[in-house]
This record gives sequence, C-alpha cells and structure tokens, in this order.
Amino acid sequence: MSELKKTVLNDLHIELGAKMVPFANWNMPVQYPTGIIKEHNHTRNEVAIFDITHMGEFVVKGSNAADDLDKLMPRSVSLQKVGTCRYNFLLTDKGTVIDDLIIYRIKDDEFFIVVNAGTRDNDAKHIKAHLSDKTTFIDSSDDFVKIDLQGPKSPEVLIKLGLKKEEFPGYYKWTNCKIEGTSCILSRTGYTGERGFELYIDKKDGVKIWNLLITQDNILSVGLGARDTLRLEMGYPLYGHEMNEDTTPIEAGFGKMFKLDTKREFIGKEALIESSKQPKKKLIAIEFDGRRAAREGSKVFFNEKEIGIVTSGAFSPSLNKAIALAMVDGSLNINQNDKIICPVGRKEIIGSVTTLPFYTKGSVK
Repeated sequence: MSELKKTVLNDLHIELGAKMVPFANWNMPVQYPTGIIKEHNHTRNEVAIFDITHMGEFVVKGSNAADDLDKLMPRSVSLQKVGTCRYNFLLTDKGTVIDDLIIYRIKDDEFFIVVNAGTRDNDAKHIKAHLSDKTTFIDSSDDFVKIDLQGPKSPEVLIKLGLKKEEFPGYYKWTNCKIEGTSCILSRTGYTGERGFELYIDKKDGVKIWNLLITQDNILSVGLGARDTLRLEMGYPLYGHEMNEDTTPIEAGFGKMFKLDTKREFIGKEALIESSKQPKKKLIAIEFDGRRAAREGSKVFFNEKEIGIVTSGAFSPSLNKAIALAMVDGSLNINQNDKIICPVGRKEIIGSVTTLPFYTKGSVK
C-alpha cells in the first residue's frame, strides 16, 4: 500500500487534535476533539474552516480552449462568462459520470477546473486526450492550498481581515483578492448549504492563511465527517456514492441542468438523451422515523419489493433524525410520503420519501 499524501496543513490538524483517516489516498482530518455534531451545528449557525487541499485543480487555456471543453462537457463552457463558476460533468460515451466538477472562467481563453481528489489522474488523462493542439493543459493541483470558509457569519470574518463587502463575488462567481497581503482566488461556492467562500492560495502561503483564519473569533476547524452530514442534508451528491461510471447525471437528479435540444455535440450526448426519456434508475430522498440510519449499501424496500440501495445515509444533526439518499428502479412510481423500509442489522427501519433538500433553512444564497 502506497504512503498517504499529506496536505501542507497536516501538522496543524494534528496539533489541533484531529482524528486523521485515509480519504482518496490522502491523510485527512475526519473530526476534531469537539466532535462531528458540534462541528456540523457550528457551521450551520456560525462559521467554520475546512482543509480541502486534496481536491485537484487544472488549468486549460488557449484560443481553442472553450470549444474543446464544449465538446467534453454537457453544460456549455463557451457561453460561460468570465468571473463565473459553473457546476459541470465529465462523461463517458455511455453518458455516465467520470467526475463532477466546477469550471471557473478566468479569461476568454483560460479556465480553472476543480475536480475530485480520487478521480484527479483519470480526469487529467481524459481531458488531455480530447484537447486540440492549440490548447494547453496544466495539472496545478500541487501548487494550491484550498481552504473553505463556510457558515452564515463567514462574510464577517473576511471583513475583519480587510475585505470590503461590496468586493465579495456573487453566488457561483469568483474574484482575485488579497488577505493580509497574500493573493487568493476567492469564490462564492461551497458544499455545506450555508453562505460561504472557497479560497485557493499559493502552497507557500497556506499555513499563514490557515493560522490567520483559525485565530479569528468564533471560528471552528471542521473535518470531513461534518462536511459529509452538511452536504447530505442539502442533497448534494458525493462522487462514488450518488454518481459514478454506472450512473448518468440525469439518473442522479440533474436533468433540468441540461439543454439537450441544441446543436452542440459533446461526449455522451446521445446517451443522455436516451436517459432523459426513461432513466434506468433514479435518486430518491428518505427521512426515517428515528435516529438510526441506513448506511451506504443498505437495501431499500417499497411495497415489500426490493427496489434499490442506499447511496448515502447518516443521522442529521439539523433535523434530529436519520436521512438517506437511495438509487432505485427508475420505472417505479414513487411519490412523496410513500413508506420505505430498510433492513439495518436484525431490525427494519421505516422511512418516508421526501423532497430535497432535507434541510431548507440554509443561508447559501
């Protein structure tokens, strides 16, 4: 087994008492001594920081970059404005998901692409294989420290550090800024459902910015455990769970994002059109009656028939009950409030189909 990669902030997490675990070949903090539930609630109500340096970052640039990416992505890249971020996907010929990612348009001819850690190498290989000679690809993942500042009071932290509120980027937009003289890319994005920002910082300045943020009033360091419960409450997908190379983004619930009646061609388009007509499977949301959760891989039953499996499940600190996402037979007519049963150990837990997001009080926008 190869040695786990470590972020620049690894030693700081250990000093803070973090429990470190393997994640996508990285040594990452899953929680700190405060515990997952307190970290979760603090992010919902106050402000927190996350080390997300394990994510990958690519730069794609050149006079033909926009057109090349348009042939790769189901959501148009060439129509994206400079200064914006857009959620997008890399697809196989079958229309299934190689990765979900965010594209930043830096200039007319330059793009910054943020990808998942576990798919970074495969993503790079796939993108490079479909770029023209006029387009340059750079894997800059090892050049950045990525820190997420999340929670309804996150703007207050940036204001105390010298940024002006009117300079903040709008939702799913980005800007260049300086914090205590250090240059950062600051985007109005996140994975928690709360108002927040993501900061991309030169590797040499990562420790400085983390230490600057962690010493601000009322801020808490948060690990991957709470990040997962926060995203699950919002119904945000996690690659390898709700999406993979056996699942189309339409089956994962993103059909409304796509304009499939345009002339623009991209990898997987025909398969997506077929998937939109009759998805083989579909994602549903389930709320359970108690605190006991059905975990990933648990079987899902409806009207005494097995219909699929849980893709993500956990206790929801915000709702004080267990919740889950499940991938089920796409041909079934399942409606809100229909009863679902999941065997957990020797018991069965009962839930009801509901709508997303589970948690509706987030400050994200």
